[in-house]
Amino acid sequence: MTKELTKAEEQVMQILWQLNEGIVKDVLERMPEPKPAYNTVSTVVRVLEGKGFVDHKAYGNSHVYFPLISEDDYKKFSLNKIVNNYFDNSYKSLVSFIADEKKLGIKELDEIAELIEKLKNEKK
Repeated sequence: MTKELTKAEEQVMQILWQLNEGIVKDVLERMPEPKPAYNTVSTVVRVLEGKGFVDHKAYGNSHVYFPLISEDDYKKFSLNKIVNNYFDNSYKSLVSFIADEKKLGIKELDEIAELIEKLKNEKK
């Protein structure tokens, strides 16, 4: 079962997903200002490793970290959590909320309707 990430862990994971693999310095370089301390990023990466999100290959004293969980798998986990916790496990309620909240225009609603039709045809 996938675990939820803290904001700092999620930020590091998003960078590792972009990099595919990297050392702590690579992750730190891609972080926005003000950048955290090197040791902070190193600690977050090791916590992610402990949670089973990343692993590493050792090259001498250097560790090259890489994701074990794909970004898509984490997106699915996060979306399911939101739907379960805030929309009574109803994707229809989620879509309705987004349409109302974002004040979607006719063009966007038409694009969503086209996507739905395409998905319906693929399921047949």
